[in-house]
Amino acid sequence: MEFIISETDEVLVSHAGLALVGSLLEDINLRKRVNELSVPGFVRPGVKHGDVVIAAIGLLCLGKSDFTDIEPFREDEFFRRALGLKSIPSEATLRQRLDAMQDACGGILREESAALIRRHVRKLTPCHGQWVALDIDVSPFDNSGTKKEGVSWTYKKVDGYAPIFAYLGEEGYQVHCQLREGKQHCQDGTPEFLRQAIGYAKQITRAPLLVRLDAGNDDLENVKICGKEKVDYIIKRNLRKESLEDWLVEAQAFGKCETPREGKEVWTGKTWKERDGKMYRVVFEVIYRTMTADGQKLLLPDIEVNTWWTSLKLSAKEVIALYHAHGTSEQFHSEIKTDMDLERLPSGKFATNATMLSLGLVAYNVLRLCGQQGLKGQRRLPTEQQAPLPKKVSRRRLRSVIQDLMYLAAKLTWHANRWKLSFWQNSPWRAVWSALYVGFRAALT
Repeated sequence: MEFIISETDEVLVSHAGLALVGSLLEDINLRKRVNELSVPGFVRPGVKHGDVVIAAIGLLCLGKSDFTDIEPFREDEFFRRALGLKSIPSEATLRQRLDAMQDACGGILREESAALIRRHVRKLTPCHGQWVALDIDVSPFDNSGTKKEGVSWTYKKVDGYAPIFAYLGEEGYQVHCQLREGKQHCQDGTPEFLRQAIGYAKQITRAPLLVRLDAGNDDLENVKICGKEKVDYIIKRNLRKESLEDWLVEAQAFGKCETPREGKEVWTGKTWKERDGKMYRVVFEVIYRTMTADGQKLLLPDIEVNTWWTSLKLSAKEVIALYHAHGTSEQFHSEIKTDMDLERLPSGKFATNATMLSLGLVAYNVLRLCGQQGLKGQRRLPTEQQAPLPKKVSRRRLRSVIQDLMYLAAKLTWHANRWKLSFWQNSPWRAVWSALYVGFRAALT
């Protein structure tokens, strides 16, 4: 089919989802608190600090992470009004202001993000019983080929950063993040990060928390912090120089055996290990193989040992299953890196990139809220107005939220002293978008 190309003087908006972003950000004190910051060299700035921060978050919600991405929106009236900006910063202003802030707004961003989640999420989905998971993990950012401050060799064998993240609930809301140099060990600075992450999580929910950590964070200090903060934990143990044969003997003595196939035995159970003069509960899984999956007999038996420190009094199988669910956090890392395009951070300065990561935390949670609240809202819509989604979807990927809700097209008009957005009547996301916007605006009253 051949199309005839023409022009129109009507105002068409390709990113109507910014109205959702603006409504959510208006619901917290982020703009006011950032405006009150004292930033060296900017006593009476032409563009307010709050406008700079809000504009950056708006860009990130569209999957744009570079400073130059602000330029196409400089004359965009909808961008300004949707985010409640008095003025839109230029690329230079955005870069210079974030440089000058030196991550001074990081704490404000995390606190206000926690307040936003608390206001809009009545109950987080637990991982087991009443426990809400708090997953903490490091995920290297590949910034190879650059000379950015703090970029160094990571354990993934690429040059980059090694930021650490904390996610809450099965929905994966982000409660804390911290940019780190690539060479920094994952446990270095983690006790304080863990303490802060638990604090932010408690601002959001009163449900019992379950902290889950990988073997790189097998440190007694983390266990002590969990005990002091009265939260449960599952921390994978680092076997270090422990004998695999000794573990097999202990498993055969105290564990239960399952034989999923010929030549493979799986022993699971619990025991106690001394650490710094105290006894702590340990769950183990010992796999003993004498034959490969394709039937090849092994000359020497293969022993695989996995053990975890835990405060839970659940069965070994339940604890192991709960730890394996910790792997879901890898999906959240992927969404930050690819969907939000934040892996290759935009600045050459470490502190500025740390600020960008904190801004990304707010944008990530805004998008997650839109996705999750949209899922809940569409169930209340008539069948003919529901979006085309599989019925068993429990969490929407950020890329889908950006494509379906942020980049929903609309016509912008001024009528009866009010601005109006008009959607195509057959748009599959029109009803969901409208329900979200009405809900977010109602929360402001």
